[in-house]
Order: sequence, then structure tokens, then C-alpha cells
Amino acid sequence: MSTFHAHRRAIMLAASMFVLSGCATTSGPVSVADTIASAPELSTLSSLIVKAGLTDTLKGTGPFTVFAPSNAAFAKVPAKTMDDLAQHPEKLKAVLTYHVIAGKVMAGDVKNGNAKTVNGANLALSKAGDFVTVEDGLVQRADVIATNGVVHVVDSVFIPPAR
Repeated sequence: MSTFHAHRRAIMLAASMFVLSGCATTSGPVSVADTIASAPELSTLSSLIVKAGLTDTLKGTGPFTVFAPSNAAFAKVPAKTMDDLAQHPEKLKAVLTYHVIAGKVMAGDVKNGNAKTVNGANLALSKAGDFVTVEDGLVQRADVIATNGVVHVVDSVFIPPAR
């Protein structure tokens, strides 16, 4: 092996060790609340969780399954609806808890039918092959593991039925 190749190999080895050591120091899974807070695509949901006072709950024991609407999903909600939720914390909390199921449901475990939410109302879940739908929404990214449950990023915001 030439000196050039040996030197290059040593640099590559050192670089890969640096990358691997960086991985070793990163923390493992965190709570559902922290998982949502750390995802840029879920910043709207994260701020609403804080506003509704649900952060501590979603850092709790769980387990929880959260169908987390992306920022793009919130962008599709009419401004009037978002303003109403901002004005009425109890409505906001009802909408957010309608996206949470007690227990840990991985995408592969979804059964066709209704699932009771923390809100008390049912969400329609269905699976066809690798595709999981919730109500009229589609899971965009599934099985984001947290210490106290799992997060599935969805393309829709679900409004619970009026009681």
C-alpha cells in the first residue's frame, strides 16, 4: 500500500471514529413531548402543546401514541379555526388530545377500526399494506420512538366531533 493510500485510510478511519463517537454521546429516545419539540416539521404542534399545558402530560409515564400533525397540516386549517382555538384553551386541549391514544401503537400494529383517544372520542384508523390512515389523513412518517410511546407524523389536523 502506498504512503498516500495509507495516509488516506488513516484519515478516513479517524473521521469515522469521530462520527461514531459523536453518535455514542447523543442521547437515546426522549419523551413524546421532547420528540415533538425536537422535530422542525412539528414546531406548530409543539407550540400548541405548550400553550394547552400538555407538555408535562406528554412527558409523563404513558405510553402514548401521538398522531402529530405537521406544520403543513396546520397550514391547511382555516385561520378562523386556528384563531378560535387560540382564544379557547379548552377547545385547543380537546383538539390536541384527539390526536393521542393511550398505549403504544406501532404502524405495523394498526388494526382497521376505531381507537379511543385521550379526548374520549374515537379516531378511525386503517392500514393497507404499508400505508396507515387516520380519519382522512395519511401517516407521512411512522414509528418515531420515544421513551414513553411513539409519534406518527400525519398530514391532517383532526377536529373532534361536537359533544
